[in-house]
Amino acid sequence: IPIRKAELIVDAFFDLIIKSIKEGKRVEIRGLGSFFGKKYKAYMGRNPNTGEKILVPPKILPLFRAGRELRNLLNQKK
Repeated sequence: IPIRKAELIVDAFFDLIIKSIKEGKRVEIRGLGSFFGKKYKAYMGRNPNTGEKILVPPKILPLFRAGRELRNLLNQKK
């Protein structure tokens, strides 16, 4: 397929994963693994340069967990 069409497909794939993680959902691709997010609440932090207290906003850390089939394929002895 043309490169531009492949780019559109890959972009749509990642957009769907991002949207799902933001909604608190998990995206599983059989044989590969799953994408999910870990939510962190806001907290008071410090600027390491100045020592000034700052509010760190809530955030979502994206995570990927490899599936059993992928792990087995990666750890096979040749």
